[in-house]
Amino acid sequence: MGKGLVRHVFVMVCLAAAAMLPSSAFAAPAGKLIVFHAGSLAVPFQAMEKAFEAKYPAVDVQREAGGSTKMARLISEVGKPADIMASADYTVIDKTLIPDNAAVNIRFATNQLVLCYTDKSKFAKEINADNWYKILQRKGVVWGHSDPNLDPCGYRSLMVLQLAEKFHEIPGLYNKLLANRPKENVRPKSVELITLLQNGDMDYAWEYRSVAVQHGLKYVTLDDHINLGNYQLDDFYKQATVQVTGDKPGTFITRVGGSVTYGVTLINEAPNPEAAEAFMAYLLDPEGGLKILDEMGQPAFIPARVPSDEMHSKLPATLRPLVEVRK
Repeated sequence: MGKGLVRHVFVMVCLAAAAMLPSSAFAAPAGKLIVFHAGSLAVPFQAMEKAFEAKYPAVDVQREAGGSTKMARLISEVGKPADIMASADYTVIDKTLIPDNAAVNIRFATNQLVLCYTDKSKFAKEINADNWYKILQRKGVVWGHSDPNLDPCGYRSLMVLQLAEKFHEIPGLYNKLLANRPKENVRPKSVELITLLQNGDMDYAWEYRSVAVQHGLKYVTLDDHINLGNYQLDDFYKQATVQVTGDKPGTFITRVGGSVTYGVTLINEAPNPEAAEAFMAYLLDPEGGLKILDEMGQPAFIPARVPSDEMHSKLPATLRPLVEVRK
């Protein structure tokens, strides 16, 4: 058999094999990609958007950031179209989007709560991990957190205060702290507090450590028993509970303390499933999105994880190698 004939046969075999594969395996994604995500992911997702669009120039990533609970409800209750939803609390996906709006919940990163401040903050030179709760009770000190009904950082901030009372063994500390935090200091999402800090309109605010690092804020690092950043202390964290509004008027959900874990999902009725799958593959790549998270002060799970073989089987084939089964 001549070389020309061999080459011809090889090409024909390759073409026949390609014909049996899904067209999406070769077609580059294109069009608008809608990504809803937690406000605390704004900076790393902005970097991911830039890198992803450089790789797939035919895709226009359109991100919408906000409190994770609010963003999930925009999908489940309002019916806003979205391709991907990334939450600062993976349980929001479980409770709000699965099974009607999504089938999988991929845990991809962690974080911890810190108390942020600037050089303009009252007692900035004095505050530390041992006295922060005393300073937050002082008259004239302005501090706040995000809305627990809209943003996981909000109810986690309240959990931190509850855990501080238990860890430091100071009965009534939680209520004493809240007594010095007027309702107007509770903002819809945690990233809004950054501007207040930087302008000197607020002395202290509860944020995720990654947000503090990304915005160059000073912060107090708390003991692991308080900061919700150590999964080995989940049994201690469970002592903290916060009641938030449910999906229907007059209903409530009890959030139980646990280590900070971020989750991401593909929306069932995604307008652009091909681009969504490609973006998820980039996000979960240890040399892609997960690397960006690590570089920006947010520890990533490598590999990302789902809780069961059943859920793993529901992942698109391209994503399965990037995700392990782990409780």
